[in-house]
Amino acid sequence: MAVFASFSAARAVPWFWRRAAYGAAGLRGRCPWKGYAVGPAQVSTAQSLPTFGFLLDIDGVLVRGHRVIPAALDAFRRLLNAQGQLRVPVVFVTNAGNILQDSKALELSALLGFKVEPDQVILSHSPMKLFSQYHGKRMLVSGQGPLVENARALGFKNVVTVDELRQAFPVLDMVDLQRRPKTTPLPRNDFPAIEGVLLLGEPVRWETSLQLIMDVLLSGGNPGTGLATAPYPHLPVLASNLDLLWMAEAKMPRFGHGTFLLCLETIYRKVTGRELRYEGLMGKPSILTYQYAEDLIRQQAERRGWAAPIQRLYAVGWRSMTEQRSWRPVTCGSSGPQQLRAAPPSWCALACTAPRPSGPQSLPRTERNLPSTGTETSASARGSWRHPTL
Repeated sequence: MAVFASFSAARAVPWFWRRAAYGAAGLRGRCPWKGYAVGPAQVSTAQSLPTFGFLLDIDGVLVRGHRVIPAALDAFRRLLNAQGQLRVPVVFVTNAGNILQDSKALELSALLGFKVEPDQVILSHSPMKLFSQYHGKRMLVSGQGPLVENARALGFKNVVTVDELRQAFPVLDMVDLQRRPKTTPLPRNDFPAIEGVLLLGEPVRWETSLQLIMDVLLSGGNPGTGLATAPYPHLPVLASNLDLLWMAEAKMPRFGHGTFLLCLETIYRKVTGRELRYEGLMGKPSILTYQYAEDLIRQQAERRGWAAPIQRLYAVGWRSMTEQRSWRPVTCGSSGPQQLRAAPPSWCALACTAPRPSGPQSLPRTERNLPSTGTETSASARGSWRHPTL
């Protein structure tokens, strides 16, 4: 599916929000992305047959921690008609993953004063629903929160958590002296082999998750045994949320799951001399996430009876490099998920809420020459946004 043939970056988000919202409402004014005026004669058409949609980031755009951003709330309300319904299709795209989709929709509804449906929310791991070839395999799942519930909602029927693996093989977790077994347990040979790894979000005990994930990869899914040579290619790994950092109430950005992935990749490379490979990378800026979002936008428009094709998508995010790296034409290869429907090219305009210096020298080294997105590209090779003072 070819998507997002081009993009343009906009820095002044309140200005972008107002112009886009005015266009959605059919108000008179020059549209900055096309250079035409929307007048009264176009109001009914603009309201009944929208030809564009919004992909809205949440953290740093709509909310900051647990507080809604007043200007964003005012701008969002401009997208609603007199009956409180959206004038255009909207999908909320977040790299959060340690929460249920229904819970995130309820949380957003309370903050925005607007009923957000669960199928309007894309969590970082939502596109894993497309990887049906792994749904029947026994998968080790890493993260926190409702891990098992999230994995099952994605279609995975047979999952093992890191804590369950640790309980089955207590001698594997040795960093925390308080958790080391006091006696040596008998070796187990009745534990079914693990067939893949799901990385849904940052765990709480990084050292435990890193150690046990490495044990699974190096043993071919049998962490109770030892192999003289680590198998390669290793077991399939699906990962979501590539954010190195994310913005909360603190003045400085916080570590995200991308930092955990960077640690895992570095350890695997140091131990084996090979690169850690992913069967799928999801969450912004993965192209698969934007393909998935485009499909949901189209389905939403169809449910509302908006027959006009969605020709443009406008994404609003707080970091230009995280949002824009995947806005490029792609075609889903034969090895990737095929459930996404074919669609005509869409265009995207990007707005960022975090201004930063212009010019290539202001970017982190890894962002100056980014490789093309692929299912086997490591998270560290893609590069990640850094705070200008770091």
